[in-house]
Amino acid sequence: MNAGNKQIESNNLKVISDQLTHECLMNKKFNLYAQYCTDQQLKDLCNSSANVHKQNFNDLKCYLESHQ
Repeated sequence: MNAGNKQIESNNLKVISDQLTHECLMNKKFNLYAQYCTDQQLKDLCNSSANVHKQNFNDLKCYLESHQ
C-alpha cells in the first residue's frame, strides 16, 4: 500500500470490524453491570469502563470513516 492510498485492506477491515463488535458489547455489559451494583465505587468503576469502551468504539468508527 502506498502512502497516498487511504483504503484499508480487507484483512485489516475484518480486524477493525471485530474490534468494533467487541467494544460495543463491552460497553453494553459494563452499563448493565453498573445497574446491578449497589456499591457506589463499583458502580462508578463500571460506568467509567463503559465510557472507555464507548470512546474506543467511537474512535474506531471515526478511523473507518476517515478511510472511506
